[in-house]
Amino acid sequence: MLAFISAVVVVVCVCIGVTMNLTTTADENFDHMGLRTFCMFTVNSNILCAAAMAMVIPYTLDGLRTHNYHMPRWIVDVVYMGVTAVALTFLISLLVLSPVKGFVLIFTGSRFFLHGLCPILAIAAFCFFMSEKQLRLKDSLIVLLPVLIYSVLYYVMVVVVGEEKGGWSDFYGFLTRLPMWIPLTAILPLTFLIATGIRVLHNRSFDRREQEEAAAFTELFADADVPKLVAAMARSHSSAKILDIVIPTRIISIMLEHNKGGHSLEECCEIYLREYFETSDVIKMEELWI
Repeated sequence: MLAFISAVVVVVCVCIGVTMNLTTTADENFDHMGLRTFCMFTVNSNILCAAAMAMVIPYTLDGLRTHNYHMPRWIVDVVYMGVTAVALTFLISLLVLSPVKGFVLIFTGSRFFLHGLCPILAIAAFCFFMSEKQLRLKDSLIVLLPVLIYSVLYYVMVVVVGEEKGGWSDFYGFLTRLPMWIPLTAILPLTFLIATGIRVLHNRSFDRREQEEAAAFTELFADADVPKLVAAMARSHSSAKILDIVIPTRIISIMLEHNKGGHSLEECCEIYLREYFETSDVIKMEELWI
């Protein structure tokens, strides 16, 4: 439930912030309003994060309906990518832009959503409410891609093309307020450090969840008849009436791990499928093989 609520809130807040930028044609403090707002990493990172959170929503709803919360690995990586990008936005806004333009200016109006609220909510949601899968080191490397792509684009548009020839002004001040080698060499390592911090928080939440679930299953199912429990779970899930079935192998594995019955995961999965189709109104087992 918390994963669903937090994902919806992030999507709504990003929509509000981006809409405010699009409908503001003139701002004496910021040149990039209206359609020009899409050249800013702040806006693009928030859109990426909102799109990733939107992909989470159907899986959280399905988890609430079937009591089997499950997200594909690639969606977890996309969410991780979006959250890392907005975390970078938040830190740059707080530590780089605020000292130059003032805290109030950087965190008011649409920037309240895009610089502050959305990044904070997204980090909290991913680290504490969406810890269904453990993150790996290679995931922390994959999430650098959006920052790498935008960094190359920013350099080309600001330095190679230049504002006089239709490129971008150095609106972040990275290439005019600082020696150029500093942002060029520091941005990716900084992003990796941010991604590593998020991965640590996320994995701690994952480990805590695994321990709590294992303790609960040990207490409840140590001497239970696992095949009967799997069959009962399949009957309860069959009310979903869909053909795209996700067998709760993680839950079954935990049951078996803390049970003395000696049953195998393959055996229990076969029981789950057989019971699911025999009790479902959508399709019978014999129809599946036609």
